[in-house]
Amino acid sequence: MFHKEGYKIILSSFLIVTTIVLFVEYAIETFWIEKLLQLTSIIVLVLVLQFFRNPKRETLVNENHIISPVDGKVVVIEEVFEKEYFKDKRLQVSIFMSPINVHVTRYAISGKVVFSKYHPGKYLVAWHPKSSELNERTTVVLENNTVGKILYRQIAGAVARRIVNYAKIGDKAIQGADAGFIKFGSRVDLFLPVGTKLNVAIEQVIKGGVDKIATV
Repeated sequence: MFHKEGYKIILSSFLIVTTIVLFVEYAIETFWIEKLLQLTSIIVLVLVLQFFRNPKRETLVNENHIISPVDGKVVVIEEVFEKEYFKDKRLQVSIFMSPINVHVTRYAISGKVVFSKYHPGKYLVAWHPKSSELNERTTVVLENNTVGKILYRQIAGAVARRIVNYAKIGDKAIQGADAGFIKFGSRVDLFLPVGTKLNVAIEQVIKGGVDKIATV
């Protein structure tokens, strides 16, 4: 199953690779060069397909759980001053996604979308300390009666060139549902209330829509 954001790219890639494979079959006389070009083209297509995969995830909706919004590795856990929306101290949990990770963004909690904003910006590597402030990004705040308000921020990386955000102010968010997509390497930051009990640790690899970030 592939994400809808990849349909056009997948189709274009398939047509290009098919053209290359057929062209070199007749245009290249050296056998090993012909096969090398064909194999390289097919590998590129496989990489595109794996990037846009959208595996079905069974989310056990629970108001007391904050689940991971994305697949990746936990790279930051620290208290910081969140200055865009809360303007106070929050517990930041950052998840880095490599190009081989699933890049679907999912709602971490059920509730209401109370804030959603896009910021154009740079394309620093996603693990750069300033990437959350300088890179292209979107900020979304969700609220429910159990957790209160949490913020997540989709951040483009050095390779990513487009962030897709489906969350609109006033929307009803369902925990684990599709909230967007980041095309190629990137990062997502979660900002939780200080004192939130975390269920993850630095360097832990987690799955979006499945693994618990925290319990409230």
